[in-house]
Amino acid sequence: DKRVNTITKTLFKKYKTATGFTKLNEEDIKSVTFFNNKAKNIREAARILVEKHKGKVPETMEELIALPGIGRKTANAILINAFDKVAGVVVDTHVLRVSYRLGLTKNTNPEKVEKDLMAAVPKEKWKRITWLLKDHGRAVCRAPVPYCSRCVLNKICPKQGVMKSL
Repeated sequence: DKRVNTITKTLFKKYKTATGFTKLNEEDIKSVTFFNNKAKNIREAARILVEKHKGKVPETMEELIALPGIGRKTANAILINAFDKVAGVVVDTHVLRVSYRLGLTKNTNPEKVEKDLMAAVPKEKWKRITWLLKDHGRAVCRAPVPYCSRCVLNKICPKQGVMKSL
């Protein structure tokens, strides 16, 4: 996350449009994992944006996940952050881990976890639950060993899958 946030500042200065991103150079993202594959997906997604969407980012889940390199997690993040549209819950590694440990899901597949969270949490809370679980996962319910003694949910948490805590 931190690495991506760092390089995107530079990328958006260099490539200002979807057409610009069709010419993305691998060197610009070399510091992220799987940079060759990501660069290929960015160029292809940008080409599709130019050809099918007049250079604009689409505003539906279906159109977003049709783009190379875009799954539900990224599509949900785009919809929420760019368009303030909530179609689901953004399930990253932190959300997945905390949801599982709290017993909100028995699943470890991100799409199944998303469905479980959508069933357990009222739709008007989907946007907020993402940030709450993500922040909690980064600060307290960390991998591999959580700080259960510091957790406000310690007394009610089933600690599903937790072996040892600090």
